[in-house]
Amino acid sequence: MSNSTDNTGVRFDAVIVGGGAAGLSGAVALGRSLRSVLVVDKGEQRNLPADAAHNVIGREGISPRELVAEGRREAVSYGVEFADDEVISVDRDGDFTVTLGSGRIVTARRLLLATGLVDELPRIPGVQEAWGHGVLHCPYCHGYEVRGRRIGVIATTSMGSVHQSLLFAQLSQHVTLFAGAVEFDEQQLAELRVSGVGIVEGEVERVIEHDRDVTGVQVDGRVHDVDNVVVGTRMMARTELFEQLGGVPQDHPFGQFIPSDPTGATGVDGVWTAGNAGNLAAMVSVAAGAGLLAGIAINADLVAADVRAALV
Repeated sequence: MSNSTDNTGVRFDAVIVGGGAAGLSGAVALGRSLRSVLVVDKGEQRNLPADAAHNVIGREGISPRELVAEGRREAVSYGVEFADDEVISVDRDGDFTVTLGSGRIVTARRLLLATGLVDELPRIPGVQEAWGHGVLHCPYCHGYEVRGRRIGVIATTSMGSVHQSLLFAQLSQHVTLFAGAVEFDEQQLAELRVSGVGIVEGEVERVIEHDRDVTGVQVDGRVHDVDNVVVGTRMMARTELFEQLGGVPQDHPFGQFIPSDPTGATGVDGVWTAGNAGNLAAMVSVAAGAGLLAGIAINADLVAADVRAALV
């Protein structure tokens, strides 16, 4: 859906890059403050492969696509405009100059990067194919739905894989950690044993899947029966635009993100971030809250700037 196609050269109070929970919440906050807002969204939200979004109070289990569609309708009702496009470059000379993939160019007084992240999956056949359905990563996002099932955790890092195994062991008595090439210290092994987590040594060759459902994990030629697989991903925030403006991403043990203060303000003047771009662990509700805070902060910053200009 796009309700604006001919605004080349238009100046917006804010351009929001990314139309997931964070970007849409920021857009609604700014729209309700009578700000002119353009949301540029290519439709690549991280959770789209999932069947449902959980821990979303009042909308528990809503489809991620439905959540985005409803958020867009709400934002449009407050005058927010959308472009089904991508931002290929940003520059700054006073205002931000924002160039879209279509060739359209707009300017913005403030910028909100709600660009999300990319999950880098282990290169094991079957993992990508079943991602978001039979292959999971977050016990809080999807754990309840697989409670009591046979769960196989494929190790990607020692710390992260032990953490995942212990959390999923709270939900099922049938958790197996497939160690692969990852080594664990004695404390970690003791924690796994006391939590009832089984350990399988050897190279993980493939995940057995059909129509996104998982039935097994193949290790050294032998198939171990499981109902779901859990993997730890390397979570890489989409930082290209931030870097174009001189920003420096920050490393994290599990990936990379855009650093910011609690309101989402980054070290680049006039640029905010919200959602997974700035918080790798943010689930839908957390991302939405961050977007709201960023929208509020952007509006307050614009008010202060307008008052200063009027006093000159």
